[in-house]
Amino acid sequence: MKIVKRKTTQKDLSLQESEMRAISAKLNDADWYAAQRLQAWQSYQATAMPTTQDEAWRRTDISKLDWQKVQHPALSNASPRKSTVPQELLHPLVGDEHGGQLVIRGGQVEQASLAANLAEQGVIFTDFLTATREHADLLQKYLGKAVKTDEGKFTLLTAAWVDQGVFVYVPKHTKVELPLHTVIWADGSAHFSRVVVVADDGAELTYVHELGSADANGTDQAFHSGTVEVFCGANANLQFIELQSLGQHFWHFSHERCQVGRDGKLDWIFSGLGSHVTKNFSDLDLVGSGAWCRMSGFYFAEKDQHLDHDTQQNHLVPHTTSDLLFKGALLDESRSVWQGMIYVAPGAQKTDGFQANRNLILSKHARADSIPGLEILADDVRCTHAAAVGQLEPHHMFYLMSRGLPYEEAKRMIVEGFYDPILQRIPFEGVRERLLSFISEKI
Repeated sequence: MKIVKRKTTQKDLSLQESEMRAISAKLNDADWYAAQRLQAWQSYQATAMPTTQDEAWRRTDISKLDWQKVQHPALSNASPRKSTVPQELLHPLVGDEHGGQLVIRGGQVEQASLAANLAEQGVIFTDFLTATREHADLLQKYLGKAVKTDEGKFTLLTAAWVDQGVFVYVPKHTKVELPLHTVIWADGSAHFSRVVVVADDGAELTYVHELGSADANGTDQAFHSGTVEVFCGANANLQFIELQSLGQHFWHFSHERCQVGRDGKLDWIFSGLGSHVTKNFSDLDLVGSGAWCRMSGFYFAEKDQHLDHDTQQNHLVPHTTSDLLFKGALLDESRSVWQGMIYVAPGAQKTDGFQANRNLILSKHARADSIPGLEILADDVRCTHAAAVGQLEPHHMFYLMSRGLPYEEAKRMIVEGFYDPILQRIPFEGVRERLLSFISEKI
């Protein structure tokens, strides 16, 4: 494990080893995970906090984060908020019913169900802490293999302080007909989650994961740090949908990586709508010949939101395909950052990679940074990228208003048209309706 000495005096978290052991005891950790927590915490303390001097963080300043308000729930004396999970988040977004649903509020499992026929076939659908105790051997086979524990300051913090999460496992050649659905409702000031999803060789799965919270009034600050690891095996077919709607008082940090095996197919749909500040790393590793992935990202920022998405498409073997489209609109004084890279490893011939980011500026004070990139170390490939930042066209508005549409209705129609290419990528009516509803609320 690589340890980086501190180079900054930026404020940080402080906790004694005895307090870490108290966290493990309160969360009823298995021995192996208690040891992993302690090791991750020791490495966290020895690792420098990222600053704007680091290239990946150059456009996202976290120096205003009040670390004194970041306390582990197991040690906090503060009473958690008692906001309820909105019923609309519990309705099926894909089809008419769930194959299984898991609802976690404030670190506590409030609802857990899985169709009997899926359990009989060996499907595992449970919260992360339960998985560390009841499925330790299987979980350890995958945990930390996609997102390395020491990948960054916040991956170490998540491994050390995790208090909730999800483990999904679909055995080889098992077809999950109805979607699985999880909701993590952040009902407090600090939360740390690990999500591990495995569609083994030949498996089929549609999985919807939601991370949300209520909005807080005043100047409250909340914190979430999480990791997401997804494994799509050989000849597997996985549709993975993420919806993030944290309150605008949250500082949200996440590291996510999906691995796709030989002839595997992954449809990765992502929406980032909430938080005050988001710093998200979303990596795709195509590790088997014939692997295919489509990444579709949707974000809409308002007020002083700052949403930073860093994507990486890694073509590591020949004959792989990736297609990324991220689209976002910005209101008020919000800011978005998208930095993308297509990497083609030496010898990864017949690669087909594409990435595009398009932004619509709806205020003269909003800003979007769009930075595509290519690193190609093979000579028989097709890799392209595109980026655009634009404003509402006055003649479009004039045309619609001259036909009798009010100003706000005309603007809403143009924004919906802007997002339509990304919405058409989403094969689920419930997800499209949720995003269209959000556009209407923003406008």
